[in-house]
Amino acid sequence: MAFSHGVSATHPAEPHVGNFAGRLNWLRAGVLGANDGIVSVAAIVVGVAGASTATSAIATAGIAGLVGGAISMALGEYVSVSSQADSQKALIDKERQELIDDPTAELEELTTLYEAQGLTRKTASLVAAELTSKNALQAHLSLELGIRQGDVVNPWQAAAASAASFTIGAILPLVAILLPPAPIRVPVTFIAVLLALAVTGDLGARIGGGSRARATVRVVLGGAIALAATFAIGLLLHTGGIT
Repeated sequence: MAFSHGVSATHPAEPHVGNFAGRLNWLRAGVLGANDGIVSVAAIVVGVAGASTATSAIATAGIAGLVGGAISMALGEYVSVSSQADSQKALIDKERQELIDDPTAELEELTTLYEAQGLTRKTASLVAAELTSKNALQAHLSLELGIRQGDVVNPWQAAAASAASFTIGAILPLVAILLPPAPIRVPVTFIAVLLALAVTGDLGARIGGGSRARATVRVVLGGAIALAATFAIGLLLHTGGIT
């Protein structure tokens, strides 16, 4: 059987090698980051638009929200992924040292783990011995911990991806509220944002394998509530003479 680019020749739609789950998580994180950018900046600019018709004030608030949000997302992702990477590295180092200290016990452990998965003792011993001869560390990491040595997450990449996805999402409400004439800028922004949220909700459900309709309604409804709430607050501040 031939394989190419990590896809089975008999089941071309099913990846059998590589960190496919990890790639799905990255895609899902990107969609969620874009969704956060859309909602966060849209809520800010719509709220300001409810209090003031000044384009400069709306633009300033929106750009500040975009920059601040992107940096916040990047920092949060960096800290989170750094902790995850440290844990993964510690586990890999621990497993490597155990293989150096007592390779016989580690081989027995691997054999026992394969037995627990349903293999006979003889087959489990053969599999464990062959995998150990090729790459003992990877054999243990895959079976015991479910990780690959080359798949340690990179916090810098995670931070950059998070900031980029947030920025991409945040650009849409900025453009939607700044381009139209003042009388229709809020309705146009509402429509553009809700349509964009429908797309991200559907895409997130496709990636995660969940209900597309339920995910889309949930995201659109949440976004609509956020926009309505901030716009109402802006109107109240304006009416009360605070702005």
